Formats: sequence, structure tokens, C-alpha cells
Amino acid sequence: MAASQSPAAPHEVKHRGMITVSIMLATIMQVLDTTIANVALPSMQGSLGAAQDTITWVLTSYIVAAAIATPATGWMADRFGRKRLFLIAVAGFTAASVLCGLAGSLTQMVAFRLVQGIFGAALVPLSQSVLLDINPKERHGQAMALWGAGIMVGPIAGPTLGGWLTDSFSWRWVFYINLPVGLLAFFGMLVFLHETKGRQRGFDFFGFAMLGLAVGAFQMLLDRGEQLDWFGATEIWIETALAACAFWIFAVHIATAHGNTKTEPFIDPALLRDRNFVTGLILIFVIGVILLATMALLPPMLQNLLGYPTVTTGLVLAPRGVGTMISMLAVGRLVRRVDARLLILAGVLLTSWSLWYMTGFTIVMDREPIIVSGVVQGLGLGLVFVPLSTIAFATLEPRLRTDAASLFSLVRNLGSSVGISVVMTLLSQNTQVNHASLAAHLTPFSQAMTEQVTASPQALAMLNAQVTQQAAMIAYIDDFKLMMYVALLVIPMLLLLRRPKAGAPAPEDTAVME
Repeated sequence: MAASQSPAAPHEVKHRGMITVSIMLATIMQVLDTTIANVALPSMQGSLGAAQDTITWVLTSYIVAAAIATPATGWMADRFGRKRLFLIAVAGFTAASVLCGLAGSLTQMVAFRLVQGIFGAALVPLSQSVLLDINPKERHGQAMALWGAGIMVGPIAGPTLGGWLTDSFSWRWVFYINLPVGLLAFFGMLVFLHETKGRQRGFDFFGFAMLGLAVGAFQMLLDRGEQLDWFGATEIWIETALAACAFWIFAVHIATAHGNTKTEPFIDPALLRDRNFVTGLILIFVIGVILLATMALLPPMLQNLLGYPTVTTGLVLAPRGVGTMISMLAVGRLVRRVDARLLILAGVLLTSWSLWYMTGFTIVMDREPIIVSGVVQGLGLGLVFVPLSTIAFATLEPRLRTDAASLFSLVRNLGSSVGISVVMTLLSQNTQVNHASLAAHLTPFSQAMTEQVTASPQALAMLNAQVTQQAAMIAYIDDFKLMMYVALLVIPMLLLLRRPKAGAPAPEDTAVME
């Protein structure tokens, strides 16, 4: 019996359209929950009687649980079968969502969010793996375009949808909305998705424990660092030490694994020997940084500095999602005719240009710069995401796809966490530095001061508010500039990607049936 099993040949798959709809419903449901609850936090805080520094555990618990559970997706899919795991994940995630909506205390909410994160962790990598398997190789670009649209548009639409549900109904509907979506996805998969036979594969508990500890500690460090003044707090030092030591032990464990017949390494070393896949991991990390870090910066900038209400903020940011959808629909066809590396290069350049354009933002601008930069950035990210998701998996064996998809998803999420943490920290620090720098030029001996400002407390307060606004805008611009440099720095890495040889047999053709 062969060591692995290939899924059914793509041309034999029945009901491909219904399978695609079902798994995309589950995927969008999961990625929406990474951002949809953010805008509802103030309402939750009052309803659950939580403090300002403890309500954030509603977000942290979900992110940490999902990050730890994601790498186990490949093993669970092999052990229990992909369809069964998908159904369990959708059912568990939907049930946990309802329980979150019913939560009566912060303790209950955090517990249910942990459960929601654990079940939701498998949805994104499973959906990517299934789409690759049910489509022939020549349609992988279009399949990844559809998958990428859900992955990237979901976080963009999350705050807008969450704000509308909270304002129109209550914060509990942020979670209840998952019930009808989850039921449709569950029954669609139950009826149309074919099962893959389980593969006997020992569980590398030590490897999972070390990777889980490293990822969990690192995620806690990123989520809690800003609140605790980073390395001024003992907790952050402990989390840093745990993350570094656990990751080092995990790396040594994987590197020294020599084909133990009872327990395979938690991550197959063959994944890390594939140049395309490893390069793709680095690039998707950067995409994660730029996508969600930008989305973390823009809403507070528009609301706090430009005075936009929540609904208007959502409408102004919506063209970003439109740009992403347009580029993904186009690139799904282009990737079959144009070298994927050229498409990725074009996407990185467009993304960099949009970030450069954003460095020209001011507190007196109209909506045009926001909309134009958003559309261009959406086009750029779409051009990167689809060909990258295609070429990163193009040279992998089918048996490695689910493991690869879970690792791909984990790295993208870690990139998002790192990006958000870095830009928000720099925003806070640079605002203070810029405020001090600007205020240094406002002295009682300045002619402008003596002519325009009286010594009244009201006038001084208004002047301080203006200085704070300008300092914050400069800090936002500094963040946009940093992300532009990060995007440009990855361009040389495109030289490491190799295009699959024309005429080479597709992975599906070379797979060994069990």
C-alpha cells in the first residue's frame, strides 16, 4: 500500500460548483470573524461588565487558539478524513459562534472564543487544499482567485458589517450571523463533498507541543506588548523566551527527524526543501503584514482625524475590496498565459505605489486620495495573492497539500499579527515624538503665537488638539512609508521562484493511488 492517497482526479469530481460554494461560505465565515468583532468591543465591554484592558481578550483568545490549532490541520485531515474534519470544524465553529452571542460574562465569552478559534483554524487550509484537488491543474489559477477573494475581501468587509450589525441590532448579532451561513456550508459539504480515506500517520505530539508553545507565546507577545509597554514588563520577557526556545527546539526536532516509522515529523521536511513553497511562505508573510496592518490603520485615521462616521468609513474603504475582486477575476485567467513571477512583480509594484501615494495624506484631504489609493492597493494585492498561491503549491506533491495549506495559512496570520503590532506600536510612539517636536516650535516668543493665540485655557487646548492631530497624521504617514519599504524589499526574492516546466506532468498525474 502506498504511503499516501491521491484525491479523486479533478475531471471525475461531481458537483464541483456546489462544493466550491459550500467551502467558500465556510471560509468567508471564518475570515470575517478575525475582524468583525473589533468594532463591537465597546458595546461588549458595557454589556459584559469588562474593563478596558480585559475586553481585548475577546480578540486575543480567538487569535491565539486559531494560531496554535492551525498546524494540526494536515494530521487531522489524514487521520479522520478531510470531509469529516471539514464537517466537524464547520459545526463546531457555528455552535461556538452561537454560544458567543449568548455569553453573559467575559469569562464565558473568552472560553467560547477559544473554542471558536480551535474549530475555525482548519477551515481556511482545508478550503485551499480542496479547491486545488477538485480542479484540474490548468484551472488552479481561477480556483485560487476565488479562494483569495474570500480570504482578502473578508477582513476588509468585516469592520463595516460588524458596525452595521452592532448599530442596527446588537453586538450579539456579530456572532449570530454565522448560524445561517454555517448551516448552509455544513449541509452543502455533507451532500456534495466526497470523502478522502484516512492515512495512518502517527501524531508527533512533541513537535506539535513545541510549535504550539512557540506560536502561542509569540502571539501573546504581539497582542499584549503594546498594553504592557513591551519589554518593560516581565510577562513580555517570559513570552519572548518561551517563543524563542520552543521554536528552536522545534526546528532542531524537525531537522534531525530520520523517518521514524511510528511517528512522522509534525511538519514534513519535504515541505521545507521545496524552494517555491518556502519563498511563497516569506512572500505571504509580507502580504499578511501589508493587508491587515493597513486595515488596522485606516479606520481609526478616518474616524479620529478626519471625523468620518462608521458607515462613511466603510463606504470609503469599500473600493479597496472592489479593486481586489477585479484583479483576482482577471489574474485567474492571466496566470495561465503570463509568467506568475511577472504578475507578482506587477502586484508588488502597484502595492508599493499605493503606499507611496498614502504618504501624501493630510488631515484636510477629501475622499479621492483614500479611494484611489485603496483601489490601486486592492489591485496590487490581488495580483500578488493569486499567482503566489498557485506557484507556491505548483511543485508540491498532492499528499503534502493539506499540511502545506495549514502552514501557508499560519504564516499569513502571523504576518498579519506582526504587521498590526508593529504599526500600532510605531503609531503610538511616533505620535508622542512628533508632538514633542512640533510643540518645541510653539513658544511664547513666537510671533504666530502672540498674534493668534491668547493665554486663555480654551485657546491653548485648541492649539494642543491641532498639534496632536498633525503629530498623529505624521505618524500614520511614517507607517505607510515603512510598509512601502517592506514591500519593495521582497522584490529580489522573486528570483528564487521557479516556473513549473512546460509539459511536465501535473502532480495529479504522478500521484500514487492507495
